[in-house]
Amino acid sequence: MAAAVVAWWLGTGVILWLDRQGPVALRAGLVVWSLLLLMALYGARISMTATSSAHAYLGFFSAIAMWGWHELVFLSGRLTGPRRIAMSVGATGLERFKQAFAAVLWHELALVANAALLWLMQAQQPNHVALCTFGLLWCLRLVAKLNLFVGVPLVGAQYLPAHLQYMASYFQVAQVGWWYRLTLTLATAGWVALIWQTQGASAADFTGWVLLCTLFGLGILEMLIMVLPWPVQQLWGWMIRLPDPT
Repeated sequence: MAAAVVAWWLGTGVILWLDRQGPVALRAGLVVWSLLLLMALYGARISMTATSSAHAYLGFFSAIAMWGWHELVFLSGRLTGPRRIAMSVGATGLERFKQAFAAVLWHELALVANAALLWLMQAQQPNHVALCTFGLLWCLRLVAKLNLFVGVPLVGAQYLPAHLQYMASYFQVAQVGWWYRLTLTLATAGWVALIWQTQGASAADFTGWVLLCTLFGLGILEMLIMVLPWPVQQLWGWMIRLPDPT
């Protein structure tokens, strides 16, 4: 469990830090993380072949590394969507949704491609930790994006790097509504169900279940940050206080 928390905290911090460095450091970070992505794909494939604790950790951290690559290329502005400008003034309803979707389209397609590749790699293999970890991250992030689109009190636009400030126009500051309550309730119920499922897991599967439960809990914490006045600096102040050179 502690390993999952550290991976979430440190991985997020490194990405935030890289996105606030100059272009040379950012390009170097992208190259290094792209190599890490290839290693993670190989690690995920190896992890799927057996159900030991070591294979569970390998699958989990491989999926985290893959997810980190997607986060970095998105926040660096390298892979977002065909629409790279702010939302049109006065856009509402379906038009607002279409513009928001176009702003992140390439990013979403890259996630689909990664998930599909993991699915193909998973065929006839006993260990599903890598696939489940990536799938859980994807679901949690999709819910977060929809919550930002529908409206929450704290959208965190101030933490976007300068080159992505236009993304804030697709967020909506609003009081907690039915959509947020529904997603939080369903997420919490899913988390409790996953914890319950873990109680009956075999010794070989237990580590994987615990890692997934911990990650799910951290995802719910990120949802709560959208409504509770808890500045992100409390968690990642050692990198986001750095001036953005762009």
